[in-house]
Amino acid sequence: MPTSPHTPESVFTYAAPRLKFGPGAVTEIGHDVAGLGARSALVVTDPGLAATGHPERVAKALRTAGLRVDVHDSAAVEPSDVSLAAAVERAKGAAPFDAVVAVGGGSSIDTAKAVSLLLTNPGELMDYVNAPVGGGRAPEQSVLPLVAVPTTTGTGAESTTVCVLDVLASQVKTGISHERLRPVLAVVDPELTATQPAGVTASAGMDILCHALESWTARPYTSYEHKTPEQRVPYCGSNPISDLYAEKAMRLLAGAFRGAVAGEEQARADMALAATFAGMGFGNAGVHVPHANAYPIAGRVHDLGSDFRPRDYDVDEAMVPHGMAVASTAPAAFAMTFAANPQRHLTAAAWLDPQGLDADVSEPERLSAVLRRLMRDIGQPSGLAEIGYGDADVDGIVSGTMQQQRLLATAPREVTEEDVAGVVRASMHHW
Repeated sequence: MPTSPHTPESVFTYAAPRLKFGPGAVTEIGHDVAGLGARSALVVTDPGLAATGHPERVAKALRTAGLRVDVHDSAAVEPSDVSLAAAVERAKGAAPFDAVVAVGGGSSIDTAKAVSLLLTNPGELMDYVNAPVGGGRAPEQSVLPLVAVPTTTGTGAESTTVCVLDVLASQVKTGISHERLRPVLAVVDPELTATQPAGVTASAGMDILCHALESWTARPYTSYEHKTPEQRVPYCGSNPISDLYAEKAMRLLAGAFRGAVAGEEQARADMALAATFAGMGFGNAGVHVPHANAYPIAGRVHDLGSDFRPRDYDVDEAMVPHGMAVASTAPAAFAMTFAANPQRHLTAAAWLDPQGLDADVSEPERLSAVLRRLMRDIGQPSGLAEIGYGDADVDGIVSGTMQQQRLLATAPREVTEEDVAGVVRASMHHW
């Protein structure tokens, strides 16, 4: 556990977007966006998703409600400082907009967050990226209202205040984090996930699971020093409300994850709900070590010379999807954090393994065993070595992880470079 505070925090905060959930929910989006007072909307999506027809379906519903609509397929599969800046410039070159509608996975939603921020605030993208990578500047003006329509079951980006991106020159993933980036409305229609391939469901699903696990095991809000109002940030530590959402997400995942990867319709709907619940949990409690590790793991793969290509992702160069990157060190990370709160780790293992298949594993390794069994069942890589990493890459990953102090501050124990190096080495081979 981090050092005990002199004056413990006694206040926690909670926020979430309005939510509309269920099959057919997207057909009502014209009414919803018009209800925000908008007369024009920019729909942000990516080229692959544009081919499915979902973005145009959303645009048609908006036009039927009387809105002027432009559709931009400007989101990259894994957003970078370069792709986000290009999306912003494209949006600035179009007519003014009253609202932004994101249609897609976390990449589209995060791109839309950057667009809504920089259409209304001065400066450049890197001014707002979290320090020490960027300037850490806070928005001075309100952003355009953002409505998020997720088409993948994973990121929870429709619930959160974070825009994640690769900073290419630094070979690291980081983000922009501010409460104004949270969408005002999440429209979650499970029917839109029907086109999501098995490999994407598996990777994005691991992101859901780690969101829930990391917020559940995050240091409690009472372990921080008491903050003044202006010091409060969206990630406040585990708290009674985030705990409820994290638990519900894990219980849903236990019954739905494998079935969703296999294409079962009800399981897909349960995964969509789990993604939203997990987002509502971690979007307030925070995430920690697995996500901090994921940023350099995804960011540095481009320079490995690796021939790794994730299943069901249409890419022509090495790429580690965000959920896969997060999961890649999760078993070892939770073994490392176990001693900080054994009961929370054991409770999570029991929720995720209701049949007790790993109940005979030693307590410090039980949650790790549950995760490895799941990862193997859904076809995740057998470890960082399969992606292309080796011992020579450990120091680089550690360096990138230690830049993610905003996330590591949420860990249930102090995390050193030696801790991270041990987790990375233990993650080279899961089985």
